[in-house]
Amino acid sequence: MGRIGFLNVLPIYHPLEAGILPHDYEIVAGPPAILNNMMARGELHVSSCSCFEYGARPERYYLIDDLSIGSHGSVMSVLLLSRRPVEELDGETILISGETHTSVALLKLLMLDRYRLNVRFETGPVTPALRGTTPPTAFLAIGDEALRLRSHPDYPFRVDLADAWRDWTGLPFIFGLWVVSRQAAEAGLFTPENDPGVLMRAGRDWGLRHMDVILDLTGHGCPLNRDELITYYSKGLTYSLGTEEQRGLMLFYEKLAGHGMIPRVPELAFFSAR
Repeated sequence: MGRIGFLNVLPIYHPLEAGILPHDYEIVAGPPAILNNMMARGELHVSSCSCFEYGARPERYYLIDDLSIGSHGSVMSVLLLSRRPVEELDGETILISGETHTSVALLKLLMLDRYRLNVRFETGPVTPALRGTTPPTAFLAIGDEALRLRSHPDYPFRVDLADAWRDWTGLPFIFGLWVVSRQAAEAGLFTPENDPGVLMRAGRDWGLRHMDVILDLTGHGCPLNRDELITYYSKGLTYSLGTEEQRGLMLFYEKLAGHGMIPRVPELAFFSAR
């Protein structure tokens, strides 16, 4: 079972990792792009997955029902940080993290269709570049790195990508999904007794009911104080995949397909262990 190595999934995975909810899965942590590649190679059977990966290769996966990582507004951990206002970035190069596919695709859509800007993208590690002799004019940061860099004094202009999407479309943005390998499912690896969807939704529900435990765990070495963490988990993030979240997800896929970033708009095919 793949686990994104970010704070935002702690409410889901802590009860699994701490043995509060018993299971037979080995949990492997890593950045989204690495987990995507491991799923593609068959090294994982269940994983958190970028929604871009599902859109690009839906034939490989089933979705876990009613589980996602997304936002109805400011997500706080997917940020474009810039030395100048975003409207003045035409012709500039934006440094992007190689750890994310979805956030990069969202940024490209925003630049093309919302801000109408012609920008270039350069992939590389963000934090070392900021310490270099020629730091970037603007950069995309995700996850814990974004939380740490969000108030960088040299980059006073900040665009929260989920907030920008909401302002643009009126819909939530879904960054990550949980998927089951179709190959593993067809090989009979899953039964109703070890249904990964049931387990992970139970983990999510436990984590959200015991938020004080999650806050205590998150507080060690976190760049956010406790009040900011409460806002982050309760207002910044959504862990469901209901009707409105699915509408936002499908609109994202329609825009990606319209620009040729994915082959076609995928159907949402959900896993069942029965």
